[in-house]
Amino acid sequence: MPAEHRWRGRVVHVLTQPGGGPADHVSAVAAAMARQGIDVHVVGPASPRTETVRAAGAAWHTVAVTSTRDAAGALALARVVRGLRPDVVHLHDRRAAWVGRLAAPALQAGVVHTVHGVADGLSDQVAGNALVGPRRRRDDLYYVAGERWATRWSARWTHTRVVTPSRAVADFLVHRVGVDPDLLDVVPNGVEVPPVGPVGPAGPARAPALVWAGRLVPAKRPGALLDAVERVSGLGPVVIAGEGPERDLLLRRVAATGWRGPGGVEVVGQLPDLAPALAAADVYVSTSAAENQPLAMLQAMAHGLPVVATAVGGVPEVVRDGVEGLLVPVDDPDALGGALRRLRDDPRLRRRLGTAARERVAAGWTRSHCVAGLLRTYDRVTA
Repeated sequence: MPAEHRWRGRVVHVLTQPGGGPADHVSAVAAAMARQGIDVHVVGPASPRTETVRAAGAAWHTVAVTSTRDAAGALALARVVRGLRPDVVHLHDRRAAWVGRLAAPALQAGVVHTVHGVADGLSDQVAGNALVGPRRRRDDLYYVAGERWATRWSARWTHTRVVTPSRAVADFLVHRVGVDPDLLDVVPNGVEVPPVGPVGPAGPARAPALVWAGRLVPAKRPGALLDAVERVSGLGPVVIAGEGPERDLLLRRVAATGWRGPGGVEVVGQLPDLAPALAAADVYVSTSAAENQPLAMLQAMAHGLPVVATAVGGVPEVVRDGVEGLLVPVDDPDALGGALRRLRDDPRLRRRLGTAARERVAAGWTRSHCVAGLLRTYDRVTA
């Protein structure tokens, strides 16, 4: 466990999205920082996590920026942030990053921007990722040239740093976007490690239960799990947790195959707490075509689950094939099915991989590790 860092300024976390990975990350990190006695504020839209963050001792200032064209919302957000007189402004999504960096001359604070993901039309420019969206000229203008300009603009007026959780995306930012590597910090995501041992059977083989969690969008390839399940008999119940445009298609497919219900495949929607589903599972599955460093996968590993995952983005930086899980290519249902079959047939392998997964997260991907890394970044922009 890393030693508690001594940075004690005022940090304002800024986001414009009420949900998704950046919002989950901000809520968890803000609460953890507040518990360390840091003066923490969050500026963004209200979310289900607002009261949890406030209960931890952080302040939440509700401001909505509804789109990139919402000039009134952006101005209100900038005014609130400036009025808080922060030492560090930490920006967590693309709209927040644009507003915060354009306002850098007026903020008189260090500016940190966390890059949580890459535009779909640029996804395959991150090592290991597949292309998950159409190529658009806008991507090069907005996400490449614009990102490079905004970072340099901010750095011209104040101490500025860019953070991302994976080396794969860091390399993209340096070599494709043109971010100065001297301004870049890799700070891995972190999760809480439950005070329990690894789950999963140690004795006779039984049908392993699977869990998948994420946004139900084409980039996450939720249908790939069903493709693999069709190829492997003798699996236990399968839980797919999440919301998104692919949900109706998944429900129709599950209904058509007769898999619906307990003991089959359940599409359960967004869960307020993933922990109970992880505790009931034996294997966590990730089928994404593109990733940075998925929080749900880290949570599963912290619960002692072996991982079957596509070898995309920052995933192989955490999961080593044959050590904490099994890695497979994107869009290869036979390989995915083969990995599931291997874990179905070998409960000792499941236990070994699950134990290693929990140890891997505890060694470098805990919430404490993440917060300590961010506070080191804050040191750099306030020195």
